[in-house]
Parts: sequence; C-alpha cells; structure tokens
Amino acid sequence: MKKTLSILLALLTAVLSAAYAFAVEVYPEKREDVRVRDPYILVYDGKYYMYGTCLSNGKGYGCCVSEDLENWSDRIQIFTPEDNSDMEADFWAPECHYYNGSFYLFATYRSKASGKRGTAIFKSESPTGPFELWSDGHITPKAIDCIDGTLYIDKNGQPWMVYVNEWTSSPDEVGEMAAAKMSADLKEFISEPIVLFRARKHIWTTGSVTDGPAFYRTENGRLIMFWSNLSKSGGYAVGMAVSDNGEIDGNWIHYPEAFYERGDFFEYDGGHPMIFYTLDGQLTMSIHSPNGETNGVFETAKFLELEDTGDMLKIKEKYTFGDVFYRVFFEFYYNIIKLWYQIF
Repeated sequence: MKKTLSILLALLTAVLSAAYAFAVEVYPEKREDVRVRDPYILVYDGKYYMYGTCLSNGKGYGCCVSEDLENWSDRIQIFTPEDNSDMEADFWAPECHYYNGSFYLFATYRSKASGKRGTAIFKSESPTGPFELWSDGHITPKAIDCIDGTLYIDKNGQPWMVYVNEWTSSPDEVGEMAAAKMSADLKEFISEPIVLFRARKHIWTTGSVTDGPAFYRTENGRLIMFWSNLSKSGGYAVGMAVSDNGEIDGNWIHYPEAFYERGDFFEYDGGHPMIFYTLDGQLTMSIHSPNGETNGVFETAKFLELEDTGDMLKIKEKYTFGDVFYRVFFEFYYNIIKLWYQIF
C-alpha cells in the first residue's frame, strides 16, 4: 500500500512539475513586465488576446496571449508591412474585433504618401494572424490626422467606426470624437463622418486629446462612452459620457469627475480604456498605467473590476461618499442637460 502511494505521489509530482514547466514556457511573462500602451483585450475560445501599442517586434502590430490575465505569452507578430508599403510609422492602438466569423484589426499608422495618421482595417481568420490589409489604406479622412478607431454596432445591427480627429490637425489644437457608418464588410465608410464632441469644455478635462473611445450599454439601456484626456489631477485619465438618445448620434453628456485618475485610490495615472467580460463573467476595464515611465515603473495593462448599477458603471474598489454624491448629482445634471437639448 505504501509503495503504491509513493508511486502515485511521484506520478502526481511529475505531472504537476511538467504542467508548471509547460505553463512557464507558454506564458513566461508576468503582466507587470509586459510593456504596452492602449491595451485591447479580445476574449475568445477560453483565452485572452491582448493587442496594443509596443507589442510589435519592429514595424507592424503584435499581441500576447493569456489564460488568466496575469501570465502572458511572448509577443506574437500578427502583421508586418512589406518594405515598399505606404505604412511608415506610428503603429498605434490595434484593436481586434470578432465579427461575422472573422477577425478584424482596427489599427492606426502614419502614411508615407500623405504624412497623416489614420485608421485602417486588417482581416484574418485567426486572432493571432497573420492579418492582411482589408481596407484601401486609411478609411478615416485622409487629409487630417485620425487615430484610435473602434467598432460599434448600433441597435439596428449597423456597424460604425468611432475614432479621433486628432488635435494635431485641428486649427485650434483641440481634438474631436467622430463617427461614421461602415459598410457591412467593414471595408469603408458609407456615410459622412459626424463630430460627437470636442475635447475641451468638460468639467474634468484640462487637455486637448480625445483618446481611446470605448462603449458599454448598461443593464437599463444607457449607452456609455469611455475616453481619455488629461484631468485636473495632472495626469492622463478616463472620462465617462452618456448619450441622451441611447445611440452614437445622440448628445453626449459628460460625467463631471474623471472615472479613473491618479489620487486617493490610484497611485498612477492611466487611460485609453476598453471594456470586456472575463472568462468567469466579471465586467472589467483595461487601461495602460502609468501613461509614461514614472518612478521607474513603465506602462503596463491594468485591469479594473467594474459594477453595473443599472444606469451607470463604477469601479468596485473606488467607493466613497463623494463618489455617491457625484452619481446623484449626475442624474440631476444629466436630466437638466437632456431637457435643454430637447427644447433647444
């Protein structure tokens, strides 16, 4: 009996050791050691695929894979432009969307011909590529700098791209959030772009950027957009806005405080958000934090657990009387502004 038990223990030890060695080999990188900006998480087939700026080995785009959001694979190159390509630099903020059975990468680059940044669409049958250019280069307006395109599907099933008219091309150096309808195959715009809002004149903002749009519809049907600017805390931050008609083309009413910023709850600034559900169903926001190397700490993906309160979202670990006050205040503020838009 003792001999049998010893054999079983030896076999169990060997299996566990092999499993650990395999896990270390497949997922050797800890989350805090993966330098990434603009992290975008695709949850697919029991794994997490993280796309973002800085994950490419040279020009192009890359991703990492994980099963637990803490241990990650080495970088996987998913797209590399050809030597004679028009894609020159600024390979920023790739997002991978699973749509109608294929994987579509919405990603920014700077054109050699125009000298402008824009978002193009790439397609693959696998989340790790290889991806091929699907659109005819940039589908955002080619005469100005446009970045951070994301996919939004409205209540009628119509795909949109929401993106940034970058402050670098604005006469007054103030960025804009913009949107346009996309063709069913995601190759091109089929409507003229509309401006959703501008970067300034919001209570919490101090800068000119409109980075990283991301969307979530609450349990009670409100459409929320998260985006980034600089906050009064002095760093990169995440803001939240609500559409007054529940769709992209509504008036966007902005929450008066930053949703995420450095301060009492968070040591570092951070931004460029996106929303996803973990494999066990936890609603989560991904950002990069800090925004630049700070006290020897560089940009990594930070994951924040969220709670849907019905009409709004909140960060689970951030809960104070002030937080409650501002949510009550926002309901009053939101309804007053919504009424104003209806009247005027």
